Amino acid sequence: MNTTIWMALALVLVLEGLGPMFLPRVWRRMLLSMAQLPDRLLHRFGGGLVVAGVVIYYMIAAHSS
Repeated sequence: MNTTIWMALALVLVLEGLGPMFLPRVWRRMLLSMAQLPDRLLHRFGGGLVVAGVVIYYMIAAHSS
């Protein structure tokens, strides 16, 4: 696998770990409130994150070429 992919995964893990590490109560409340959201809204939210990630990846890949 490409080194860049591993570095990106490492960065995601670091960023995801900051919430529970520094603000565990807030993080837990956020997860509980998200669990109450309708599936359709979660699908849209997840799709938006995927699209944003692909756009950012494309912009960085096109800029570095």
